[in-house]
Amino acid sequence: QVQLVETGGGLVQAGGSLRLSCAASGTIFSLNVMGWYRQAPGNLRELVATIGNGDVTKYGDSVRGRFTISRDNTKNTVTLQMDSLKAEDTAVYYCNVRGYSGSYYSSRPLDAWGQGTRVTVSS
Repeated sequence: QVQLVETGGGLVQAGGSLRLSCAASGTIFSLNVMGWYRQAPGNLRELVATIGNGDVTKYGDSVRGRFTISRDNTKNTVTLQMDSLKAEDTAVYYCNVRGYSGSYYSSRPLDAWGQGTRVTVSS
């Protein structure tokens, strides 16, 4: 079983910055893709950013150039640095990891979500 713990949400003024972190723990064999998604009230969950093996990154169009995703494979953490925040960035942000849990001899696909952390940007 894999657990995700998210930290770093909160209230910030437009133009400010926040950093979100997500730590994965449990029976992890490999974490191929780690990322962040968000969901605003009345909207579908959308991609914010992902980072894969070899630090290949992908960003949603609305955050590209303002947000930066990074990962620490030694700690199984993924971090989202959010700069130049806008009111429309207000949402609940969810950490997601995909890979394999278990061990080399007994692994199974992993697709886990965090509980979500709220980010509110005041205009």
